[in-house]
Amino acid sequence: MRRYLVVDDNAAFAENLAEILRDAGAEVVTAMGGARALELAAVTRFDALVTDMRMPVMNGAALVHEILQVDPGLPAIVVTAYTGEDDLAAARYEGLLAVLPKPVPILQLLELLAAARRNGLVALVEDDVALSQNLAEALRTRGFSAVMAHTVVETDRLGSVQPFAALVDLRMPGGADGEAMRRLARRFPLLPMFIITAHAQSAPAARVFVKPFDTASVLMALESAYESRT
Repeated sequence: MRRYLVVDDNAAFAENLAEILRDAGAEVVTAMGGARALELAAVTRFDALVTDMRMPVMNGAALVHEILQVDPGLPAIVVTAYTGEDDLAAARYEGLLAVLPKPVPILQLLELLAAARRNGLVALVEDDVALSQNLAEALRTRGFSAVMAHTVVETDRLGSVQPFAALVDLRMPGGADGEAMRRLARRFPLLPMFIITAHAQSAPAARVFVKPFDTASVLMALESAYESRT
């Protein structure tokens, strides 16, 4: 049985969502704030976190940051009616599984939670924002979370996360070919990296997907990397 942690300062909303998830066969624990959620995460292994964004004392973005220090492999979903918040933008650098609106699309939430994988974070380094978003959505369908960087410099923001693999464009703004890969390798020496590029002639031979590539093949490679972790 999968176990989820639902956090919202509105107790009625949290319990209503918890009942829906329980009816779907899950075990659910609720918390009315970030402090209690952190206490629970310290003693219980959850399969996913669902948290409201706007809460007093500790908002959803801060909770995601703090809870991943306690349990780095926990998939996190933020629910919010305010998708333009700066704090939410910062939370995306933690590697969210998804950001969902309020009222919550229940069927989508159930699908995401059923597929969510612990320790399933992928570092996605690609300057084409549309391609990044499409890949992130494809990853979500397989239960993988994505943390994105769109320039070489932005790869430095990924230092606090723990990806199991990376998809990296060989040619990124802000550095020479391969610079984003080199920075990732310094931060994560054992991280498996898969190259996505339109410049195959400049790429190493292994783990290369030439644009336009078959997304299913990329997902299959990531599945294999995920399953082969020691």
